Amino acid sequence: MKRYLFIAAFSLTAAALHAQQNLNTPEDAVRYATGNLNGTARFRAMSGAFGALGGDMSAINVNPAGSAVFNYNTATISLTNYNIRNKSDYFGTGTKDNDSSLELNQLGAVFVYNNTKENATVKKFAIAFNYENTDNLDNSFFSAGYNPNNSIDQYFLRYANGIGNEGGIYLSTLNNSYYEDLSFIDQQAFLGYNAYMFNPDTSSPDNTTYSSNVPAGPYYNENSISTRGYNGKVAFNFAMQIQNWLYLGANLNAHFTDYIKTSSLYEDYANPTTGLEAVRFNNRRYTYGGGFSFNVGAIAKATESLRFGLAYESPTWYRLQDEITQNIIARNNGSNIVTDPGITFILDDYGLKTPGKYTGSLAYIFGGSGLISFDYSLKDYSQTKYTSSGYGSINSELENSLDTASEFRVGAEYRIKFLSLRGGYRYEQSPYKNGYTVGDLTGWSAGLGFAFNNSRLDLAYSYFERKSNAPLLTAALTDSARINSSNNNVTLSYTLDL
Repeated sequence: MKRYLFIAAFSLTAAALHAQQNLNTPEDAVRYATGNLNGTARFRAMSGAFGALGGDMSAINVNPAGSAVFNYNTATISLTNYNIRNKSDYFGTGTKDNDSSLELNQLGAVFVYNNTKENATVKKFAIAFNYENTDNLDNSFFSAGYNPNNSIDQYFLRYANGIGNEGGIYLSTLNNSYYEDLSFIDQQAFLGYNAYMFNPDTSSPDNTTYSSNVPAGPYYNENSISTRGYNGKVAFNFAMQIQNWLYLGANLNAHFTDYIKTSSLYEDYANPTTGLEAVRFNNRRYTYGGGFSFNVGAIAKATESLRFGLAYESPTWYRLQDEITQNIIARNNGSNIVTDPGITFILDDYGLKTPGKYTGSLAYIFGGSGLISFDYSLKDYSQTKYTSSGYGSINSELENSLDTASEFRVGAEYRIKFLSLRGGYRYEQSPYKNGYTVGDLTGWSAGLGFAFNNSRLDLAYSYFERKSNAPLLTAALTDSARINSSNNNVTLSYTLDL
């Protein structure tokens, strides 16, 4: 007999339950393969087109040779206000949501050592470190509408009846087991069964086949998703100037991530012929870990005005871990049935490798009055792979669905005495072959800087927009809301020559 209320005595605040199966999706991998334009206000005001320029703390993430362009020991700190507005369309119903946060976006310093020896080949070298919030993951969106055909029951039936070669779960297991004793797959079936989502085809304890208890559609859905966290990077940089025309540099990068996704999916039945009136499925997933990568790059002066840059960013090798908590609430025949185990399911840690990136750059300096700069980057997203065992099918899906994408950035700066005026534009192709799961990105930026004494204050506004799909669940009920995201960011930086 189903339990009306999961017994509180078995509700643990956390339990170390290790999964043998992976629960990640291609979308989880793409979240770490893609990034965002962050950094100092000067860098952001020019849309990150700094590969051939250098002389900015964030520029070393594009081309590590850029630290050797500095003439003085320099430190920069940056704060950013992030604001994202999401418009959702789910089967013709539109909704809106927004999110904002204020973050320490960047902190770094460079130390320059000049070689005073006459006719020296190496004119100077530089050592730098720079922390950067490479991607702010704070976001929220809400979608609602009527799904004409598919219900949340398909998610739970998928696990109850067995995945792939695995057979269905025994009815005796659903009736007599405790949540914490089950694998994650069987836990999903357990939650669905206790929420009256499906019924056994027979009453035999060894029954392993189940059918839906959900009334006929259409099905009203509400999906609320909130994410919090960041991808961060600390770059340890070394660069040198050779003669008067060549700069070379390299970075060793330490990556870290902290990401929480909270979702609440509600489904309501207009004609509850089976007694089941509504269900709400709540999930919280916490992902954390770290990784490493490296960069190498060069900047060459063709003339005093014309510069070229070439840089390579290696793949990032991550080691990640996930923790999941879930509960489900059903309304059946006028009563609320709550199944809340209060348990954190800790998955085995796993490896992920994101693709490398090539960047070519060109810049022209108009004496002391201004400059214009271009960057072009290529990244083969199909090289994104989980490096742990058991991910063969997901890796095949990543290889088949992802593509090589290019990114173009242009920036300009004009100086009037102590005042600098800046602007930029960028375009980034979708990482997906279909160009639809995650769409192309377009953005523009503007800003100004004011130099005084031995320091500078910079302000930047940047905007970009991108469309993407947001499936209601990661399996079975994958009908998606179409999300149009508009990002408005303001960055303030203070730079001091030490």
